[in-house]
Formats: sequence, C-alpha cells, structure tokens
Amino acid sequence: MNWTLEVVPVPVTDMDRAKDFYADKIGFKVDLDNEVAPGMRIIQMTPPGSRCSIAMLKGMPEAPDMKEMTPGTLQGLQICVTDIEAAREELLGRGVNVSPIRHVGATGWEDGKGDTWNSFMTFEDPDGNGWVVQEAPSELSER
Repeated sequence: MNWTLEVVPVPVTDMDRAKDFYADKIGFKVDLDNEVAPGMRIIQMTPPGSRCSIAMLKGMPEAPDMKEMTPGTLQGLQICVTDIEAAREELLGRGVNVSPIRHVGATGWEDGKGDTWNSFMTFEDPDGNGWVVQEAPSELSER
C-alpha cells in the first residue's frame, strides 16, 4: 500500500487574500473554492506539476485530537523547481518578496547557487507562512 502526501493545510486569516496570493503571485492552480456548508469554506490549490495540493479551511470543525494551526506558523514547506533562477525571476515579476538564491557552504548559508540539490530561496505568504524553494536536477517523473 502506498501512502501519498496529497493535501497540506495552510492556516490563513483572509481566504480571498491568500487565494489571490497563491493563484496570482505564486501560480498555483485553483482546484476548488466551495462553501461546503453555511460558514464553511474550502479552497484547494495545486502548484504546477505537483501531485500535492494546499488547502485553506474556514469554519471547519476541528478533527478530534488535533489542534488548529495559527496563521503564520507553517514554516519550511518545500517546493522543488528545475531552474531556480527562472523561478526567482518569475516570482519577482509577480511581485513576490523572495530571498536571494543561497546554498549551504563550508561556513553555513552562502549567496549564490550551489551544487546539485543545494540551491534554495525562500518567501512568505501574507500571513507569514514560510516556504522554501529548492532546485532539483530534473523533473520528479524523471528521478
């Protein structure tokens, strides 16, 4: 049996602002935006080429034995791209405040691209949820 990671909840304060950020600025595809019951809304979006989506929820009852996440507390969720420089230029062109490209070197984080699997940049959504973008050597289907 396979265990596949398919949806990651992202805690946000304003659903429409977050939808605009992830769809228009980051380029995620809006898969679903539904009010499932009065006061309950789900927005699900998927990064281009990904098999895993993000979901923003409003008014949903908490699952038993699970705590609600506070907006801005999700940190380190990682996306992979095959051309980090092109991805950075695309995000900057869409108005996203993205970090410089960095890699892990002999003294810690250093500016510029590194070797295979060692080039990163970061950005935050409007609530402060932090994302990492890593350069991969090839598309997922080719690895």
